[in-house]
Amino acid sequence: MAENLYRLPAHPVFLQSCIWHDYDLAPRFSLRRGFLGSWAAKLEGRLRSVRVAHSKLITPLEFRLAAREFALN
Repeated sequence: MAENLYRLPAHPVFLQSCIWHDYDLAPRFSLRRGFLGSWAAKLEGRLRSVRVAHSKLITPLEFRLAAREFALN
């Protein structure tokens, strides 16, 4: 997941957010680099920042069962 903050060309004071979901491999992030390259070449909205969240491997949800259950009144 990547969150892109950019400024609107008509209203440069305001920031707009675009959240991009796609599977990409760390640390190169080749898909995101291609996306950001095409953004800069084709769109007028200037990027302010890009925040990336990732897990090095795509894994199933990890959980563990609780050994005991307690009821609170």
